[in-house]
Formats: sequence, C-alpha cells, structure tokens
Amino acid sequence: MAMRLPAVAGRFYEKSAPLLQQQLDDWCSPPATHRELIRALIVPHAGYIYSGEVAAKAYCQLQAETIKKVILIGPSHRYAFHGCAVPNSDYFSTPLGSVSIDVQSIDNLIKIDDIKVSDQVHAQEHCLEVQLPFLQTCLHQFTLLPLLTSNVSFIKVAKIIDALWQQEDTLLVISSDLSHFHPYADAQCIDQNTCSTIERFEPSLTAEQACGSTGINALLLLAKKRGYQLTRMELKNSGDTAGDKERVVGYVSYLISEIQ
Repeated sequence: MAMRLPAVAGRFYEKSAPLLQQQLDDWCSPPATHRELIRALIVPHAGYIYSGEVAAKAYCQLQAETIKKVILIGPSHRYAFHGCAVPNSDYFSTPLGSVSIDVQSIDNLIKIDDIKVSDQVHAQEHCLEVQLPFLQTCLHQFTLLPLLTSNVSFIKVAKIIDALWQQEDTLLVISSDLSHFHPYADAQCIDQNTCSTIERFEPSLTAEQACGSTGINALLLLAKKRGYQLTRMELKNSGDTAGDKERVVGYVSYLISEIQ
C-alpha cells in the first residue's frame, strides 16, 4: 500500500503526536453551536502558530457522526501544471495516524482530461497536509479525496466536484490563505473586501486576494446554485497571531451550510 508521508510535520505543526493532539484538543474543544448541516469549510493553511486557531473556529463546528467522506482542495505551491492533480497513494499519514484515500473516486476522476495523477505534486505540498490533523481530531472514520489545483478554471473544478459533493455525508474543504505580504492596515482592507466578495457569492477572486481562489470560486458557484449559506467564523492575519505587522498574511474561516 502506497503511503504519502508527512512533509511539514515539525515545521508547520508539531511533530510529536501527544503535543499535536493536545494543541488540537484545546483548540477544538468548544462545543458546536452551529445547528445547520455543514456542507463545506474554507480554512487557512499556514503554520499552526499563525493560522491554526482561525481554522479551528470552523473545524470545531463539524458534526462528526454525519461525515464519511472529505473532498480536500487547495492550490499547488511547488508545481505548475494543467488541470488538477490527485495522488496515486492509498493513504496520507500525519503524526496522528493514516487517512484512507478515496481510491474509487480517484479511479473515476482520472478518466477526465483535466485530472493528473502525481504523487510528486502532492509529496511536499503543505496546503492539504495541514488540514489532516484537524480532520483526524474532529471526525471519526472518513475517506479523503485530495485535489490540488494549478492551471485550471474554477468552472472546470466546479464541474469536477459537483457530482462528488452531493450526499450529506460528504464534506468539502477548501484550503486557502488570503492576501500575502502587505502592511497590516493594507492587508486588513484587502481581506475585508475579499470577504465581502465571498459573502456575496461572487466567484471572482484572484490569486492575489486568496491563493486558493480557484477552489473558493468553485465552491461559491456551487453554493449559490444550491442555496447554501455562509457563516464567517474568524478573520485575522499573521500580525494578529505570531508575526510582525510589516508583511502579513491574511486568514479566514467559513462554514457553508444548508439553510434549515
């Protein structure tokens, strides 16, 4: 069985399983207050000292017993290619254990022209890996469909995931930070405008506004069509958490849920 080993444990998050689990338990311990059925999340993917608590604000609201599959989408930071990339691995591992890959869905996806199979593209990518310990902490048993985007339209991504993201037991997670390396006050203004665009369900974000804009735009397109609602959980930047205020990175977390 092919295993994708953790690439950023010890850098983006704790390598020690007990220390990592304690940190996540502390962040994710508040009881869920969101009553609607959560269908998707938008969460950041920086090092945990910078964005972990922002992500946890969304993850702690999940209803673990209802989710059996997770579609996890993020931008490829190291490799440029046409379309989307899925792994050939059977498992992704973290210090907290291994996660089974949804190989059946991948077998169906690879028949699509815009899907590339590449363990190399996934091997060192952090944007999906940092979400796994949160999912392992907040869910029970689940399978994972990891999808990295590169040179592909959000409309194409929406078409790829639409049929996969139908059942209530399937959670869609979009991994994305917001603006990068602006002074604190400028970043706050840029990120507030980006959030306003998201909250109007306008699939017009650029990579300068959000590095995972392709995934977010695809989600917004589908969420508007389905009549879902957005709930912003937290908006901060690295100047609020563990960095200086000269060149900050923005982080936001959202819940996307069905209207009861």
